[in-house]
Amino acid sequence: MRQRRPGIGMTGFASLPPVTAAGSAAELQRTELEALQDIHGLLSGEQFAVLTGAGLSTDSGIPDYRGPGAAPRTPMTYQEFIGEPGNRQRYWARNHIGWSHLRRADPNDGHVAVARLEQRGLLTGLITQNVDRLHEDAGSVNVVDLHGRFDQVVCLDCHRRFSRRMLAGVLEELNPGFLERAQAAGVVEMAPDADAAVEDTELIGSFIVARCPACGGTLKPDFVYFGENVPKDRVERSYAMVDAARALLVAGSSLTVMSGLRFVRHAAKQGKAVVIINRGPTRGDGLATIKLEAGVSGALTWLAAELPPL
Repeated sequence: MRQRRPGIGMTGFASLPPVTAAGSAAELQRTELEALQDIHGLLSGEQFAVLTGAGLSTDSGIPDYRGPGAAPRTPMTYQEFIGEPGNRQRYWARNHIGWSHLRRADPNDGHVAVARLEQRGLLTGLITQNVDRLHEDAGSVNVVDLHGRFDQVVCLDCHRRFSRRMLAGVLEELNPGFLERAQAAGVVEMAPDADAAVEDTELIGSFIVARCPACGGTLKPDFVYFGENVPKDRVERSYAMVDAARALLVAGSSLTVMSGLRFVRHAAKQGKAVVIINRGPTRGDGLATIKLEAGVSGALTWLAAELPPL
């Protein structure tokens, strides 16, 4: 696993308060352990693919979209983003605030467990719906960032990519004192993509949006918005991971959007075992061979410790 200097985040997310041990492997309930034993029997001696969602990163202090207790959210669509300059101003202002709060999140035990499973030869690959890059920070290598990367921005005109950390410095120069005024206004809620809801419309209206440093074009975070298609090469690579596997393990995803659910349907259609670990219902529950409602980090840590290497 890559070494991290204290206080420095590779993804660009900020160190957040430590999470309680409620979801740790040591505190799994008896019924959860019984289900994990069944999962152990199903996955032992087999290579499997893993699909993860926002529920895996909650133990790193990053909010979930749809988990139990998650606040209702209406993310901006791609059409809204490109359609109106005012929408882009609102988005980048809120994203700049969110980035300042979340720029150094660290991988949690669940991310580390998935990396250990890969290092022991148990995975055909990892598909993640998260954009936080915490899997890579934990040491995972064969990863499809299905919805893109939070640590990059892309120009919609010249298609060059730039570091989000670099852009943060540009936005600071264009908007001196903005974050201090935002803190005084109060952040209402955060989202996994570092969007932040702020009630102060005057504050948002004062924000100056950065242009592409190469061509002056429109910059966009390098991840897939609602209403935008996942790039074909990522989808094909993900299907290949499922095709090469004997089973699919889903961890921390409600499978609400088709971009993730399609792989569950694909595995089930091929007659492969589907294991879902998630707190709360998912759209794939009817296709699951085993569904476990438990803390994702604790369950994955147990599996990483107990499953024999191939």
